[in-house]
Amino acid sequence: MAKFSFFSSSSPKYTPSSPSSFTSFPASPLNQTFTQSMVEETMEKAESVIRKWDPHTPSFTKIVSLFNHSRREAKEFIRCVRDLRRAMHFLVSEDSQSPKLALAQTLMQIAMARLEKEFFQILSSNRDKLDPESVSGQSSTSSNSEFEDFMGSDDDYDSDNELRKAGESITKVEKAAAVVMSDLKAIAESMISCGYGKECVKIYKRIRKSIVDEGLSLLGIEIYKGSRFHKMDWVTLEHMIKNWIKAAKIGIATLFRGEKLLCDHVFSASNSTRESCFYEIANEAATNLFKFPEFVAKEKKSHERIFPLMDLQAAISDLWQDIEMIFHFDAVAGVKSQALTTLQKLKVSIHNALTEFESTIQKDSTKALTTGGGVHKLTRSTMSFISSLSKYSCVLSEILADHPIQRDTRLLESYVRTPISEDEQQNHALSVHFAWLILALLCKLDTKAEHYKDVSLSYLFLANNLQLIIETVRSTQLRDLLGDDWLTNHDDKLSAYAGNYEIAAWSNVFMSLPEEPTDLSPEEAKIYFRRFHTAFEEAYMKQSSRVVPDAKLRDELKVSIAKKLVPEYREFYRKYLPMLGQERNTEILVRFKPDNLENYISDLFHGTPIHASSSFSSSSSSSSWKSLGCVSG
Repeated sequence: MAKFSFFSSSSPKYTPSSPSSFTSFPASPLNQTFTQSMVEETMEKAESVIRKWDPHTPSFTKIVSLFNHSRREAKEFIRCVRDLRRAMHFLVSEDSQSPKLALAQTLMQIAMARLEKEFFQILSSNRDKLDPESVSGQSSTSSNSEFEDFMGSDDDYDSDNELRKAGESITKVEKAAAVVMSDLKAIAESMISCGYGKECVKIYKRIRKSIVDEGLSLLGIEIYKGSRFHKMDWVTLEHMIKNWIKAAKIGIATLFRGEKLLCDHVFSASNSTRESCFYEIANEAATNLFKFPEFVAKEKKSHERIFPLMDLQAAISDLWQDIEMIFHFDAVAGVKSQALTTLQKLKVSIHNALTEFESTIQKDSTKALTTGGGVHKLTRSTMSFISSLSKYSCVLSEILADHPIQRDTRLLESYVRTPISEDEQQNHALSVHFAWLILALLCKLDTKAEHYKDVSLSYLFLANNLQLIIETVRSTQLRDLLGDDWLTNHDDKLSAYAGNYEIAAWSNVFMSLPEEPTDLSPEEAKIYFRRFHTAFEEAYMKQSSRVVPDAKLRDELKVSIAKKLVPEYREFYRKYLPMLGQERNTEILVRFKPDNLENYISDLFHGTPIHASSSFSSSSSSSSWKSLGCVSG
């Protein structure tokens, strides 16, 4: 994934908070035994270190960051705060009126003011190192032992040791992020353990929430309101959908995930604190993020607009594992609930669009007939839509599983294979749905075919349209869904349509020659020549305007017609033409030679009508189908 950072030239202005009362800090879990001499030693050391970094003094330390100036001193400072806390617990238990306790409280307030300032400075000045991708590179698990990441076990702590500890396998940027995260964790745990958790959390929420909001704004995510969508045109909305899908992937998988990991690391010592922080930072923004697809799902749309809806459905489904991982606890459960509500509404909207599409096929009432029995525009648009639907098999399987479409599927039993595996069982409902949509189209085409007055044209129309349907299934993902049995059944039906067309269009020509070999007189031969030529010319003039767009089907029809016609005519021509002798009208009587016949047939089904019988006087050029050699005799 490309690096995605959220930089800002402006950060929230730092305003020191009033330290919490020391008496509010929790009881120390550290039970080491203190003595008076140890207390004095601790107080002396703490006063020396803490006063040096008093943010209210005019010394250079007022404007210098402790953690940037010397990480060794930062470690020492944190250790002094820890020891001071232990000493204060000892003093409270021994003598709550001790003047040393008042000094200790003063030192603790100075230390907390410094750590509060350091916490703010680290958060606000390291936005690049704490960008979501860098943070996501860190482990989501962190030790809960006090200050372990920052304090380490080696007294000679320095930056190089910290980087080595982060691991040699991560990048330089990720190592830098690991150091910053370790510093934040050390400060947070120190402040929380001393009762100054509210000050620490307040700073963290303010800065990190501004980063999340800014990041989503850079991604094009805005505050969504339902009223705006009613006035929006579809082109604008579709553009917003595409942008939202890209933004959501980055927002969930990188931005919110990175924030969750950072929050979990910094506040690893307290489940309630990190959950509260992440809620304040992410809940509102994440909930708003998933309102957009919900508003889109509510809009009334035609079935042509189903694909962006399915893109939204697929995008949220793909992100669902991350959504569950990031928003798993109760405080942010509303985000997961919003995403789930959005998914359900998208499913209903997609289901309604599927139902509307099926209804559109069944209600199509266009009366216009395609010229020459070609492919109807309903067939093209429907199969284009269905093949596009098949690319969304996963989405549609989910929707049909949750919202099955009730119908009598007994008509489909011979068309859809029986599922045998668990995966096939899951896809069976989808296979049935696609088979049903195609069956609805075929039924509608049967109705339209009846509008042709010529029976042969009706069959050619059905053959052309079924050919397109079969090729669409064969060349797309529909093949895997419908199976080879479906293709075999419909190939057989296509052959039947083609056969019926030949019978209806060319039977008069086939029957114009003698059925059985027989000896004819010259006069009888003339009658058969005349009958054949008249029948062929009528059929040819009529069929020359027919259209077969598919080259394979076109050649198959030509070859089939020629096989039935040319060999018989060639034999008849060879046998009886010599009997006519030198009669003056022989050329008029016998207008077709066998080779001319082949050429005429080769020019069929291109939609070029013949308007006069004189057109038969010249030979047409033969097409590629003749190269098959199927009619040579």
